Amino acid sequence: MTGEETTLVAGIEIPSSDPFFLAVVLGLHIPLGLACVATGAVAMLSEKRRGNHSRLGTIYFWCLLALFSSSTLLSLLRWAENRHLFVLGALSFTCAWLGRTALRRRWWSWVRLHIAGMGLSYILMLVAFYVDNGKQLPLWKELPHFMYWLIPFAIGIPLIVRALLWPPLAPARHETRLTGIH
Repeated sequence: MTGEETTLVAGIEIPSSDPFFLAVVLGLHIPLGLACVATGAVAMLSEKRRGNHSRLGTIYFWCLLALFSSSTLLSLLRWAENRHLFVLGALSFTCAWLGRTALRRRWWSWVRLHIAGMGLSYILMLVAFYVDNGKQLPLWKELPHFMYWLIPFAIGIPLIVRALLWPPLAPARHETRLTGIH
């Protein structure tokens, strides 16, 4: 912390006692973050077709935009301490925007771009959360700081690679295995 006043909420130290800052954090940022985590996870685990996946993916995207907006405001209020969180938020939303745009415009290799963009946006969102809050979380607080950056990537990147190589997305490889033709 920078020596300024803090507020303790549910065991988490919020680095401000300013009512506006707290209202944004508690009234917008935290609920939006929880909505992104939940809708993103369910969208990823849903069958990839119109319905739940599309609906929850759209909710994730718009909640992420609102989360990025609130993080931008919070970063501006404490720029010296939070500029890295702004960068992570900007990268996260940019990846989601690219993933969504690839899907909507059917760019070349759009399925892979969609998976990579949306997956990376989720990972970057989690990195921002852990970098900001890991030092206060059970188990996480025992880890060195660089692990807050490393763990989401170490878990998420292999999952994205697996999704990119999954047979429905690589039909030629899948058909070769089924028919025995090489």
